Amino acid sequence: MKKLLLLLLVVVVTSNANKLFSQEVSNGAKIEFEKEIHDYGTVEYAGNGQCTFKFTNTGNAPLIISNAKGSCGCTVPSWPKEPVAPGASSSLSVKYDTKRPGAINKSVTITSNAVNSPTKVIRIKGTVKPKPSSGAPINKTGAPANK
Repeated sequence: MKKLLLLLLVVVVTSNANKLFSQEVSNGAKIEFEKEIHDYGTVEYAGNGQCTFKFTNTGNAPLIISNAKGSCGCTVPSWPKEPVAPGASSSLSVKYDTKRPGAINKSVTITSNAVNSPTKVIRIKGTVKPKPSSGAPINKTGAPANK
């Protein structure tokens, strides 16, 4: 009899634990991005390296982004410092230094109170063209040489 009661107690506790856990995950802020990768394609040297990632708080509590960090100093994110209300949208912008020719493959790690993804990684990719060569000869000071 004791074993039967103990078994029944274990079954009840485990079934209720799943319900409690699923409720916990569904309550709170949730972050959903329209896109998680931005492809610049081919960018001119020293061209526009700015892009925007739009997101929505699909949860039922204010979304607070506490930090956003680029994978290197050439990738600088800026994000909203104020809470994003449930159902509201906002955006995070990323500026890439396009004075670095070659392939772009960088990430931004976002830290927030989102229950679905407290740490989220978004990416940028593309290629920066080589620095254009000037037709004018340059002297040792960097100024065009006189003829």
